[in-house]
Amino acid sequence: MRIRRLLCCLPLLLLASCESVQTTQGGAVGVNRSQYMFSGLSSAEVDQMAAESYQQMLDEARSENLLNTDTAMLRRLRRIADELVKEVDHFRPDASQWDWEVNLIKSDALNASCMPGGKILFFTGIVDKLKLTDDEIAQIMGHEIAHALREHGREAISRAYTTQMGTQVVGALLGLGDGARQAADMAVQYGLTLPNSRSNETEADLIGLELAARAGYNPEAAVTLWQKMASASQGEPPAFLSTHPTSSGRIDNLRANIPKVRPLYEAAR
Repeated sequence: MRIRRLLCCLPLLLLASCESVQTTQGGAVGVNRSQYMFSGLSSAEVDQMAAESYQQMLDEARSENLLNTDTAMLRRLRRIADELVKEVDHFRPDASQWDWEVNLIKSDALNASCMPGGKILFFTGIVDKLKLTDDEIAQIMGHEIAHALREHGREAISRAYTTQMGTQVVGALLGLGDGARQAADMAVQYGLTLPNSRSNETEADLIGLELAARAGYNPEAAVTLWQKMASASQGEPPAFLSTHPTSSGRIDNLRANIPKVRPLYEAAR
């Protein structure tokens, strides 16, 4: 009976370590989900950790003569970033004052990122291999910027902290052995963590779609971009086991939301 009462109180104990926040305004696409952040971890602390990690990646790439070697592509990326950053105040006014930075690493990887605080990194492979147009680059960059605006990194750290704390408490209460505790961790991962991660990806798609449209980039490019990504990523895992939506599901959702941002694109042209 005592264990049962403690288990009933566990969600309240975990929530007590978090606070509900609204990192961004909803925009035309209506991203309004409340987020729960660990109260002991500030945005500034996450931004500092991200800046240190970003600088380490740049230093490593520089030492291998892989940093910013394609000056034409770098200029192209920075021009697009400048246009997108002008629109971030529609979602988060303070983000216009972030120390934005864009760099390029020579690599075949189909990857790009925007770390907390506005540190953008592209790999040459995603532009070259997919033969991306400016409109498609804007969709990728807008998506990555949206992760930073929504503080998905801090949210993921908060979720990992409360998840770990919860499974440790449950394991101690129930006397679980290592194998049973590992099974509990897996259940939490696939039942809680991954669906939330997919939700974050969808939010980034929608906010990125709007940022690009406000900057004058064709929202239809979101569809062609993910069609190219799907073609280049054959054999993707099923959506249930992936932190990203399936390509078909992602494209359908973007198509459904393009009418919401098309007027913004037309006004910006």
